[in-house]
Amino acid sequence: MKGIEDMLAMAQNVQAELAKAQANLDTIEVEGVAGGGLVKVRASAKGRIIAVEIDPSLLSPTEKQIVEDLVAAALNDARAKADTASSAEMSKMTSGLPLPPGFKLPF
Repeated sequence: MKGIEDMLAMAQNVQAELAKAQANLDTIEVEGVAGGGLVKVRASAKGRIIAVEIDPSLLSPTEKQIVEDLVAAALNDARAKADTASSAEMSKMTSGLPLPPGFKLPF
């Protein structure tokens, strides 16, 4: 039964490493940009929005629709960058683990 004990120990180790990697994702920041930098959104790799910056030139009632579109685009850009950073971080975490080919984390 040593094989099962080893597998359980490895699973616990993987779970602990995964928890550490997930916690680390909230410390990695990305920036989404739209409108040539007129709207910027900072987010964590976990997807938490940290800040939204809007250039003052956009703050007039006639620019409302443009601002809304740029904020949405910047949020989407930040989300895409957060997903990329998250995938890269998780790949680093799993690269040293002896997992069978094709095995995906998280479970």
